[in-house]
Amino acid sequence: MRSLDPFEENGRPESAEEESIGLGQLIRVEEATPSSLFVLPLRQAVPFPGILMPVQLSSDRARAIVAKAADQGGFLGLFARRSGTGGGGEQELGGMADERLDEDEDDIEAPAPKELHRIGVVAKVLKQINLPDGRKAVMLQGLKRVRMIRAVRRRPFLILRVEDVPDIPPAGDRAEAQVRNLQTLVRGIVENSPQVGEEFLTAAMNFDYPGQMADFCAAYLIRNLGQRQAILEALDVGERLDLVVEALTRELTLLELGARIRDEIKQKVEKAQKEFFLREQIKIIRRELGEEVDSKEAEIRQLKERIEAAGLPDPVREKAEEELERMRVTPVESPEHTVLGNHLDWILALPWSVCSEDRRDLRGAKRVLEDDHFGLREVKERILEFLAVHKLKKGYGGSILCLSGPPGVGKTSLGRSIARAMGRKFWRFSLGGMRDEAEIKGHRRTYVGAMPGRILQGLRQCGTNNPVIMLDEVDKLGADFRGDPSSALLEVLDPEQNHAFLDHYLDLPFDLSKVFFIATANVLSMIPAPLRDRMEIIEIPGYLISEKVEIAARHLLAKQRAAHGLSAKDLHLGRPVLKAIVREYTREAGVRRLEQNISKICRKRALRVARGGRGKTRAIQVKDLPRYLGQPRFAGRTRRVIKRPGICQGLAWTPVGGELLYIEVGSWPGKGRILVTGSLGEVMKESVRIATDYLKGHADLFGLDLKRIQDEDLHVHFPAGAVPKDGPSAGITVASALLSLWLGRRCPKDLAMTGELTLVGEVLPIGGVREKVLAARHEGLRRILLPAANRADIREIDPELVAGMSFLFVEHFEEVARHLGFLA
Repeated sequence: MRSLDPFEENGRPESAEEESIGLGQLIRVEEATPSSLFVLPLRQAVPFPGILMPVQLSSDRARAIVAKAADQGGFLGLFARRSGTGGGGEQELGGMADERLDEDEDDIEAPAPKELHRIGVVAKVLKQINLPDGRKAVMLQGLKRVRMIRAVRRRPFLILRVEDVPDIPPAGDRAEAQVRNLQTLVRGIVENSPQVGEEFLTAAMNFDYPGQMADFCAAYLIRNLGQRQAILEALDVGERLDLVVEALTRELTLLELGARIRDEIKQKVEKAQKEFFLREQIKIIRRELGEEVDSKEAEIRQLKERIEAAGLPDPVREKAEEELERMRVTPVESPEHTVLGNHLDWILALPWSVCSEDRRDLRGAKRVLEDDHFGLREVKERILEFLAVHKLKKGYGGSILCLSGPPGVGKTSLGRSIARAMGRKFWRFSLGGMRDEAEIKGHRRTYVGAMPGRILQGLRQCGTNNPVIMLDEVDKLGADFRGDPSSALLEVLDPEQNHAFLDHYLDLPFDLSKVFFIATANVLSMIPAPLRDRMEIIEIPGYLISEKVEIAARHLLAKQRAAHGLSAKDLHLGRPVLKAIVREYTREAGVRRLEQNISKICRKRALRVARGGRGKTRAIQVKDLPRYLGQPRFAGRTRRVIKRPGICQGLAWTPVGGELLYIEVGSWPGKGRILVTGSLGEVMKESVRIATDYLKGHADLFGLDLKRIQDEDLHVHFPAGAVPKDGPSAGITVASALLSLWLGRRCPKDLAMTGELTLVGEVLPIGGVREKVLAARHEGLRRILLPAANRADIREIDPELVAGMSFLFVEHFEEVARHLGFLA
C-alpha cells in the first residue's frame, strides 16, 4: 500500500472537492473515534494526522480489513511496521506504493503488536476506488495521533485498543521563529525541486497551527521513513518542528548541490557544442577560401622542418624520419601518436651538434679562478692544465674530476667557477639519496609518463653538448629494488664508453665525451671502487685559520652584505673580528658555519639600519661579538692537561676535519678482563686487543709486572662516547696509554700521536695526515709522532702549516716508548 501524491505531475484530482483536500487545507480534528480499531499495518509509508492518503489495496487481506472498518464506522488504525522504517526504507513520497501484508500472502498471520510502532494515526475511510486495471484503492484521511495500549484480537484481523495522544503546544516566540524558518526551507525546496509546485508552497504558508504544518511538510517532503516515524512520535510541537527543520535543511542542501551539478554539466555540454560548431564553421570557411590545413598535417610538416634544420647525425636522422613516418600513419586519437610526438620532440631538442666555444685565454681563466676562490692551488692548476691541452689539441675529450673534502670547503661553488673560467654552461644535480637508476638512464617508452634521464635533461637545458655537469654528493648514492644508480654512472663517467651513451628513453647513442664532469664527495670510501676508478681524485683539505679569515674578508662578508641590503658604510668586520669568530664560534674544516655567523651579524645590523640607525658606528669590535652571536662556543683552549698516568693524546680524522682524541685507561684488581667504551667500531676494538696483547707479550722489554697485570681488570675509554669511532690509527695511542698506566708515568703533554700497531709492534701508515696535523696545530701541540711511511705526506703539506712543529717518525713501538721517555 503506498500513498498517492496529490501534486504529482498528471496525477492531480479533477474535482474541486478533491483539489481542496490535496492542497492540504486541513483542520484540527475534534471528532470522537472508537478506542478499539482494526489495524492496517504499513510497510512502505508513515501516516500523519490531517493528511489525505490514497492507498492501493494489493492483497485480499488489506481489502478485507478496509471493508470491515468501513462497515463499523469507517475508522481504521494505521501503524507503521518496525521493519519498514529502518535504514534503507526510503521511497518516493506521494507516489503509488503497494502496502503488502507479508508479501501479498493472504494466509500469513497478522503481525504481532510488538512488530508495530506504538504511535500511529486514526484514519477515516472516505471513498473506495476501482482502478482501470481491476485493482482497488481507498482514500483515507488521517485524523489524529494514537498510542497502542494492547491487542484486543489478533485473528483473523488485528484489533488494538488505543488512546489519544494530544500535542504539547509550543511556548514563547521560538515556535514562531521555527515556523518562519520552516517556511523559508519550503520556499527553497520549491525553487530547486521540479517535482514540487507552487501550490505546495501556497498550502504550506496558510497553516495556523504549527504542529499541522510540521506534519504536512514531513508527509510530502521527507523521504526517510525512520525520520518520518520520529516526527510522528514527537508529541512536543517544538521538538517536532526541530526535527522537520533539520531534515528539510539536509534535503535543501542536496537539492542545491544537485542543481549546481546540473548547471555545471549543462555549461560544459553547451561549451563543447559551441566549440564544435565554431570549429566546423571555421573548417567550412577555410574550405571555401581554399585555405584548409589539417592540424595533423601541420604538425608533421613542422616536425619535418625541425629535422632538416637540427643538424642530426645520420643514424639519428634516419631514426627521426622513421618515427615521423610512423606518426604520420598513426591516428591522432591513438595514445601512440602522443608517445611518438614526445619522443621526436626530445630527439630534436637535444644539442647533437651545438658546441660552445671554450675560453682559450689561460690568464683570463686563472684570473676568474683566483677571483672566485682563495687558495686551492692544486685544483686551479688542474683546470689550467686541461685548458692548456685543449688549446694545443682541438677535439680533446672531456674530463672527469672528483672533488673530495669536508663539507663547506667550496666544492660546489668551485664547479661554477670552473665553468665560468672555461666559458661553458653549468648544470648541477644532486645524487644524494638517489636510488632509481632510471634517474640516470631514463625510463623505457613503454611506461606511462616516461622521460629521459637527468643527464640528457641537463644537456637539453644547457643547449650545448659540452657543458660542465656537476654530480653533487656522489658518495651518497643509494641502491634498492629499483636498481643501482652508481652502476648506471659507470657508462656516463667512463671515457671509453661515454662517446656513445645510450639512454633508455631516447634509445639512440649520444656523445658525452665533450662534457666536463665534476663529481663531489665528502667521504671517498663511500664511493664504489669501480666508479672511483673512473675519476681523477682531487682532495680539498680543510682551511687554516688564516685562510678562513682571508676567505671571509675577500668573499663571505661582501656576499652577505649584499644579500642583506647593507653597504660597507653600514657594516665593517676587521680581520681581528673575523679571526675571533673563527676561533671562538666555529669548529669546522670549511667555512659554512663561519658564513652563517656573518649572516647572523648582518641580520642584526640590518634591523638596526631599518630602524633608522644608519650613520651610527659601523665597525664591530671583538668585544661586541657576544651581543651579536651570544657567548663564545669554543672560547679558550680546549685541550686537557694530562695530570695522571693512563691518559694519552691521539689524533683522529673525521668528515669535517681532524680532531684531538684522548684515550683513558683505568684498572683494578680482577681477573684480567677488558672493558672498552666510547661507541667504538670493531676495528678499534681490535686495536685495543692488539695493544694489550703486544705489551703483555713484551713485558720484560718494558719492565712490566706481568703477574700483576694479569690479575687486574682494564677499562679503556674513548671520551665523547656519543660519537661513533672506528679505524686502526689509534693503535699506538692505546698502547701508550696502557704503558703509561702500568708504569705509573704520565705521557708528555705537548705530544700527540697516530699510527696503526701490529701484533709484533710494527707501526703502519695511516690516512688523513693533513687534517690531523691541522687539528694538532689548532690545539697548540708542537710535537707529533707519525709512522715513518707517512714522511712523504708531511712534505706535501704547505710549509706555513708545519712551521714551528716537529715530527717524530717511528717504525716500531719501541721507538714510540723511547720518545715518551718510558724506555731508555
